[in-house]
Amino acid sequence: MYYLAVKAIVSGILIAAASEVAKRYPGFGALIASLPVVSVLGMIWLWHDRPDAMNMAAHAQATFWFVLPSLPLFLLIPVLLRHGIGFWPALAAGCCLTVLLYIAMVLALRRFGIAL
Repeated sequence: MYYLAVKAIVSGILIAAASEVAKRYPGFGALIASLPVVSVLGMIWLWHDRPDAMNMAAHAQATFWFVLPSLPLFLLIPVLLRHGIGFWPALAAGCCLTVLLYIAMVLALRRFGIAL
């Protein structure tokens, strides 16, 4: 239980730091948020819990494929906000788009023999 709490605290501190920096410096906060910190921490925690090279390789590869369909979210939200759509509807639309693109990615990769 202690280990889980440490993982949550470290991960939470990084997210909180990015949002606090973004209040004053939006570009720098975005840079921090765009770093693959969550992915790297996830791999560290996964390796600590299960040091299996094949499992880690599958995880890293799947992370790559799931990052690609998440990128349009970061284009859709600012477009909607600049057109007067509120934050919450814009965020919801971005999340819905991302889910649809995740499904499309899984189905497309399956046709090429890549299972996520």
